[in-house]
Amino acid sequence: MDVLDDDQGGIVHVVEGPAPSVGQSIHGVIDWPRRFDHMQQHTGQHVLSAALVRLFGVKTVSFHLGTDVSTIDLTREVSPAEITSAEDEANRVVWEDRSVTIRYASAEEAAAMPLRKESARSGTLRLVEIDDCDLSACGGTHVNRTGAIGMIAVQSWERFKGGQRLEFLCGGRVLTRFRAIRDVTATNVRLLSVLPGEVPDAIERLQAEVKEQKRRSTGLQSDLARHQALEFAEAAETYRWGRLVLQIVDADAQGLKSIASAISSRPGFVAILVSRFSPSLVVSARSGDVAVSCDEIITALTKQFGGRGGGKPDLAQGGGLNAPAEEILAAARRLIMQS
Repeated sequence: MDVLDDDQGGIVHVVEGPAPSVGQSIHGVIDWPRRFDHMQQHTGQHVLSAALVRLFGVKTVSFHLGTDVSTIDLTREVSPAEITSAEDEANRVVWEDRSVTIRYASAEEAAAMPLRKESARSGTLRLVEIDDCDLSACGGTHVNRTGAIGMIAVQSWERFKGGQRLEFLCGGRVLTRFRAIRDVTATNVRLLSVLPGEVPDAIERLQAEVKEQKRRSTGLQSDLARHQALEFAEAAETYRWGRLVLQIVDADAQGLKSIASAISSRPGFVAILVSRFSPSLVVSARSGDVAVSCDEIITALTKQFGGRGGGKPDLAQGGGLNAPAEEILAAARRLIMQS
């Protein structure tokens, strides 16, 4: 069973099976854990918004109750220090276990009351009052006392439409998030072999080490590319117009480009390199004094074997070719001979 608002402002009850007849009694059960969670979030929002107004004069423009987190949109940005102060004030109200009461008033009567936010509704208004904290017109579900909120925690914030959006958690959601953070922290502590407070420094050290290893790896790859380029150039096929390198290489796209570029830096060369793994990568490069269009070669190869590619006359590459590397190189040789 579900309950929805219809377009006319009425309440629609969705039931299982055939629709009941007029006058027939049906039995519905509230999903209490879900209802209580919503009560905690909604009353917690009132308390948090009231704290922001009381301490800093920052009003809440809108509120969204989400499945995992809730948000409030503020009229201006607030600093991390202000957010912390608002959290402290809101939780003080929670832990003092103040009463939450519901009363009704006409729009005219409510206009004379110190509502935190002016209501645009007419007729009789439902007012939610938190003792010495907040008075707001609201039709939502709420706890009877602020202590039932448990705790209010702001999780994150971002700029939003000239103001700021805060993500916050209340009650059971705070406990759920704490457990998630606890488990992640415990895993990091175990993997890094450090104390919890040392995790950020350990991550920074790892990042520095990875950066240094990447720098060294780039240098080694460059040296390897030059070595392989020399080896391939010496084994190149000789033709009237120059020399042709056709090789299968155990490398990724960047590695193929590095080797092909090193070969084509010498005069009189065309290099076509294909990756050892499948689907294949292919790179074509030529020296400046050779009249071969590498992009046309790649286009022809991808047209024949599938995949996509492109580039310039002096350097082009393709990927996703579905054919053995030897077959791709044989087709490339034919294309070179025809050009």
